[in-house]
Amino acid sequence: MKSSFLFLFIFLINFNLSFANDREIELNKLFIELKTDDVSTSLRIEQKIWELWSTHPNDKKLTEMLAKGSDLVNDQNFDEAIVIFSKVIKLDPNWAEAWNKRATVFYLIGKFKESQNDINKVLALENRHFGALAGQGLVNIKLKNYEKAINSYKIVQEIYPAMQSPKIMIKKIELLIKKQTI
Repeated sequence: MKSSFLFLFIFLINFNLSFANDREIELNKLFIELKTDDVSTSLRIEQKIWELWSTHPNDKKLTEMLAKGSDLVNDQNFDEAIVIFSKVIKLDPNWAEAWNKRATVFYLIGKFKESQNDINKVLALENRHFGALAGQGLVNIKLKNYEKAINSYKIVQEIYPAMQSPKIMIKKIELLIKKQTI
């Protein structure tokens, strides 16, 4: 009995590791493909990346909780969304997308430093997270850290060359800086 339990335990661990490795391999492949300048191709690839990020690697309930929190954000129930995302983070602090979702809500309610703290965690877990980097640009604009905002958008451009918002935002920030020096 003990040996069959041990076998099952080892199998489950290996299965989860295999799934996590497959997920990472797929993400790596998609990020290589994302280097295209073709906008329609890049949008399709971006969608696949978001789908992987928004799906917990091995816990369907956490995926469902994240989706529920996202629905709350769409309904502008920001306080409840923060509670949900915080629960998800507590259950799995290594899931970057939970931190990213909460960072977004913090930004939406004007808690820019809290948003930046969560973005830092996202980027520590997934340094290619173009959504968090673009969000970091927005946060730094609000905090008047314009050079940091530009840097965030330049990193996004390296990761996702066809994404249009970094080009637009860099020009807007440069105009803001120019107006301040006049």
